[in-house]
Amino acid sequence: MNIFKKFYFRAYQTVMKIMIPLLPYREPKILKATEDVFDVLKEKQIDRVLLVTDQGIRGLGLTQKMEDLAKEKGVEFFVYDETVPNPTTQNVEDALKIYKDNECQGLIAFGGGSVMDCAKAVGACVARPKKPLSKMKGVMKIMRKIPLLIAVPTTAGTGSETTLAAVITDSETRHKYAINDFPLIPKYAVLDATLTVGLPKHITATTGMDALTHAVEAYIGRSTTKKTRDNALYAVKTIFKNLPEAYNNPQNLNARQNMLLASYNAGLAFTKSYVGYVHALAHAVGGKYNVAHGLANAVILPYVLKKFGPKIFKQLWSLGVYAELFDVQTPKEVGAKIFIEKIEEMNQNMGIPTTIAEIEDRDIPHLAITAQKEANPLYPVPVIFEAEQLEEIYREVKNG
Repeated sequence: MNIFKKFYFRAYQTVMKIMIPLLPYREPKILKATEDVFDVLKEKQIDRVLLVTDQGIRGLGLTQKMEDLAKEKGVEFFVYDETVPNPTTQNVEDALKIYKDNECQGLIAFGGGSVMDCAKAVGACVARPKKPLSKMKGVMKIMRKIPLLIAVPTTAGTGSETTLAAVITDSETRHKYAINDFPLIPKYAVLDATLTVGLPKHITATTGMDALTHAVEAYIGRSTTKKTRDNALYAVKTIFKNLPEAYNNPQNLNARQNMLLASYNAGLAFTKSYVGYVHALAHAVGGKYNVAHGLANAVILPYVLKKFGPKIFKQLWSLGVYAELFDVQTPKEVGAKIFIEKIEEMNQNMGIPTTIAEIEDRDIPHLAITAQKEANPLYPVPVIFEAEQLEEIYREVKNG
């Protein structure tokens, strides 16, 4: 890589790391049950709310309790349930219209990461009514308070209830981009394990691996703090101990509650310390082929970790020791490789494929450029890759 370009990337990342203590990060206040939401609405004197969800979640009846409580408490709910995986600009426009037409005062995002991204983008549009979403791409382009946002995760994986990011796909171009700003962090997060019990097993699997990816990428990056390292360590250990149980025994509320806490901590870790090439590669694939984000992360994660090689042996060894995958006597290189093998083993045991069949050879150069532009200079990756190296990873992900 051009030495001046590499210097610029690392200088940018160093400045961002120095700024972490100075920036207005905050943690959402945790609510333990659906009923607690209405105490918040009463306190804030809000009685007209847009509930953002998707048809799958609503079809399972997961929102029914909250909708019934709204009637009982005298709160008017207006529902947008058309959110799709990899939410689009059209989703945001349609939800925003309902919000404005009904003079709503707040937002409840009820679902997975896609639903939360959609709700965050609606909030951004309310805060910046004259600014198109495409102009909010990047970092700190909103800079205004959004309406009250309460996140109700129904998956233990995305960590979106903690983050300042919303990832949106342009409906026309299929380009996927992230909007990052502090007002997008939800004020409250409802961590209620009962809401995750009815999830299909493949969703439990892929969203759990999404959380693991957040924690691992945050930990191996160059912008960690003691707090984010602690968050990531907790998340990785908790996921290895609880995700297989939540997958194999879906009614185990203890395992599911632990996964919600793991996802929350992974979200806190990567909100400050960022993610890396796994996410950049996954976003490009998701935008192009509509591959679910958690699935893409799960498949791509081992390939990227192997590509980094010795540069991250120490970090992976530390994660593996803390997660009790091996003991401290294990050599660092051996431990790092065991850690990656354990990820692959967990994927295999949950029926997650080793490749992404949708990838087409002719698209790989463009996908690689898209991923590179997302990652550099923002993501403090352990090793900076050229587009050609990202192409190599895509070919491995395609062919195994």
